[in-house]
Amino acid sequence: MFVLGGLESRIPKGHVLRSVKALVDEALERMRNDFDRMYASTGRPSIPPERLLKAQILIALYSIRSDRAFCEQLEYNLLFRWFLDMQLDEEAFDASTFSKNRQRLIDHEVGQKFLASVVKGAQMRRLMSSEHFSVDGTLIEAWASLKSFRPKDEDGPSDGNGWSDFSGTKRSNETHESKTDPDSRLMRKGNGQAAKLSFNVSALMENRNGLLMRIDAGIADGYAERSAALEQIRELPPGSTVAADRAYDTRDFVEKTRESGCVPHVAPVTYRRSSIDGRTTRHPGHAISQIRRRLIEKSFGWMKTIGGMRRTRFRGVPRTNLFTNITAAAFNLIRIARLVPIPA
Repeated sequence: MFVLGGLESRIPKGHVLRSVKALVDEALERMRNDFDRMYASTGRPSIPPERLLKAQILIALYSIRSDRAFCEQLEYNLLFRWFLDMQLDEEAFDASTFSKNRQRLIDHEVGQKFLASVVKGAQMRRLMSSEHFSVDGTLIEAWASLKSFRPKDEDGPSDGNGWSDFSGTKRSNETHESKTDPDSRLMRKGNGQAAKLSFNVSALMENRNGLLMRIDAGIADGYAERSAALEQIRELPPGSTVAADRAYDTRDFVEKTRESGCVPHVAPVTYRRSSIDGRTTRHPGHAISQIRRRLIEKSFGWMKTIGGMRRTRFRGVPRTNLFTNITAAAFNLIRIARLVPIPA
């Protein structure tokens, strides 16, 4: 079959993915040294890690349910082939390529470095605040069934059909664990809601345009949100404001935030004595921070509904953390492309 014109001519000039692709290529260029260390010096030629990373961005942007479904679309989707710099007659890679190379991406912290590179591009375009930030956390459901949540000392298989009678028994994270994903914990988002096996996801956001600066997935133990937030704000400039909701109004978090040189703009609780007093709440900036911090909920909403993070597709913290960082980078990319269209 003879084709006049390439893939470039098939993509509309005003397509938002043109701006996203330019941003992605720019971020990957800053990571060239990292990718050079990832390439093997021997063996058969493998799929470039840059291409696998760009494929994960497409999976998040287009809400593709699995790696296998993406590879199926790659056979006939010209837009995807153009984004991955593939030729029209080039053979699509197999879905097992993602699984075999995922550990390599984890070992080199590619997800965290890619998000940091995207953030650097936003800073160069003056899209990010340098002194006002917000922290928050959420739960994402683990890829494990409640039927797998059994006593820790139980090594044998479950009953025949996989169903168990839990009536009258008490289950907790201290005595039970998921045999499918031991890193997950039984948690609930609030009173009156069902407890599910989950992971904690904590994010640091700048307050100007709601771009995510850092995101970390970890074990949900009830303290993970505040612990992760304290770790994230350590590198912020002295004097920065850090907005947060009432869950962060604890003496430990407020004191350690001040010790790090930041100003805790935390929403004060009303059912007990608050750790935030008039020294902080009397300033107009505190009220502004409480308004701007709500932007982080939009990022969580996008990542769960569009990015496929309502329930993780992977087992264990390392794989879930890689998935979370790439999805957060995808959110930033589409946000930056809308704010400042990048000529392709």
